[in-house]
Amino acid sequence: MHSSAMPQRRWYGLVLSVALLGTLSMIAVLGTRWAIDRIDPPFPATPWGPECTVTVGDEQIQLDREQAQRATTAAVAADQGEDSPVRAPDTSDVPDRAMAVLEHGPEEDAGPSLTCRSTKDPELSVEEDLEPSGLTPRAQNLKDGIEEVYAEPSLGGYEPGGYDTGHGEDSAHYDGRAIDAFFRPVTEDNRRAGWVMAHWLIAHAPEYEIDVIIFDDRIWSTYYPSMGWRDYDADPDNEILRHLDHVHVDVQAGDEGSDNA
Repeated sequence: MHSSAMPQRRWYGLVLSVALLGTLSMIAVLGTRWAIDRIDPPFPATPWGPECTVTVGDEQIQLDREQAQRATTAAVAADQGEDSPVRAPDTSDVPDRAMAVLEHGPEEDAGPSLTCRSTKDPELSVEEDLEPSGLTPRAQNLKDGIEEVYAEPSLGGYEPGGYDTGHGEDSAHYDGRAIDAFFRPVTEDNRRAGWVMAHWLIAHAPEYEIDVIIFDDRIWSTYYPSMGWRDYDADPDNEILRHLDHVHVDVQAGDEGSDNA
């Protein structure tokens, strides 16, 4: 009796272990799905898939980095019309419905339609010397890049010699690493134009070593590269702190930095 009971107990133990692992796996999947559904737009892609995703309604259109850069540059050119200093590149390989939402935004409500994965570059050195503009060389390079695709961008958040007051604690503005691109007053048209720029920035994040982008109650950063645009908590009565009137972008510091604007 004793010898025959032992294999049965082992068998039951194995079955229970498999059942428990299956239950835990299902809980993990459902928990991940619950978290993903609360990210706006939804989870961009698997870590091994294309770097960028355009959300069109309930559809997810994946683009590689080069496609996303061409698509967002074309959207910037279309938004400026005849005043654009850059010609729209060929986007024939990008689905029309993706281009439509990048150029005009979602029909019902403006908001983030493109997200891309981008991580910190561990090889970047810390930049201490400022350019005459008051920006670090990396931030100056970003400013130059913006001015190459925008005819008359309204840029601020920096000054010769640098800032030491006027921004939040530990702000990248104090290091000369941050730029604000203003879209004033706060209107639906300016909101959509702001998202056109925000999408261009996120598509070009590796090229300009971008670290954080904040606009319209949303934040993207290299701290959580696969989470896309997340809610940005700020004083609900303050348009500036909510970044409703400007796109904030800062470049990597060359060290761990912080998720602050």
